[in-house]
Amino acid sequence: MTTDDTIALWEAEEARIKANLGEAGVVSLSEATTRSGMEIFAAMFSGELPHPPIGVTLDCTPIHMEVGLAVFQGRPHLHHYNPLGTVHGGWFCTLLDSAVGCAVHTMLPAGKTYTTLEIKVNIVRALTVATPLVRAEGRVIHSGRRTATAEGKIVGPDGKLYAHATTTCIILDV
Repeated sequence: MTTDDTIALWEAEEARIKANLGEAGVVSLSEATTRSGMEIFAAMFSGELPHPPIGVTLDCTPIHMEVGLAVFQGRPHLHHYNPLGTVHGGWFCTLLDSAVGCAVHTMLPAGKTYTTLEIKVNIVRALTVATPLVRAEGRVIHSGRRTATAEGKIVGPDGKLYAHATTTCIILDV
């Protein structure tokens, strides 16, 4: 598959998902306590629950969730640039934090939540608007009773690696 084919496929998948997403917003505490992580994501993808507003700011979209895996797609824009003319490291970090954190969230039962304790991001290649879109994939390495770890990467439609990360999350009772 060519890079152009991959871009077309990714854009079509994103358009399908965006057609079903509801408004951006925050999931209520009652929804967070009565649904598992996977149930929350299913409700977001169907438009029943809001999707996170940070996605609007960063122009990133949740693409796929399954137990232990989360995929987001993002578009770097000029307003994401640092003074040196490339995408700011915070954009990389937030996109990866979303992917690895949501991968952990997919593992959680109703009544549990999480927050990032630590994230380590390695940016291995600069991003500019010349790269039309990228995907951040997060995978759980370990999910225990009180902590979880995950790893993630940002890749372009040509398969190039732009960044990779690891995280440790604390699991909490809601």
